[in-house]
Amino acid sequence: MSYGVSDIAGLFPSLMDIRCETLRAKVAAVWNEAITTGCGGKGWTFDELRAVKFTLLAGDIEMTFIEHLNSCVRQCIAIADVLESAFTCEIPIDRDILIAGALLADCGKPLEFDKDEDGTIIKGTFGEALRHPFSGVAMAYKHGVPPEAMHMIATHSHEGEKVQRSIESIIFHHADFVDFDIAKLLGKMAAQA
Repeated sequence: MSYGVSDIAGLFPSLMDIRCETLRAKVAAVWNEAITTGCGGKGWTFDELRAVKFTLLAGDIEMTFIEHLNSCVRQCIAIADVLESAFTCEIPIDRDILIAGALLADCGKPLEFDKDEDGTIIKGTFGEALRHPFSGVAMAYKHGVPPEAMHMIATHSHEGEKVQRSIESIIFHHADFVDFDIAKLLGKMAAQA
């Protein structure tokens, strides 16, 4: 099965906020590959992907992976709006790159995750060998995604601590960790209840 722009926009509505149709198609192509080749090569259905928890590191919380990505993109857009209206100096934010990079930051996770024989989501063999920022950049490069968006994929997590992040990457990094830190706290609270 192959998924096009409209299919991927069903998972990630902000895809349609990318003004450049070529970039929008490249982002959709990366997600198509991630979905159809992930899960240990078996691929994911949209329903399976919608059921994947946001992180395996937070315990049993109700936040899903797809909700997290959509949250981060909306946060990035909101942060860009605030920055552009709050500062008298110009903040050079490329909205298309910001949205594309935010949508692709975790595109490697469908490859990182697998299911065990009971159907439980686990970090698979591929994920043990290669974290999602690396596999995400590889897929993005293959599909011709601009280097500015690949920079966001590469630097959004702790791998980015050793380099100067772009403005778009700084925005996404913080949005990502707002969700992650809240998820960890919710998991801790649920464990104590």
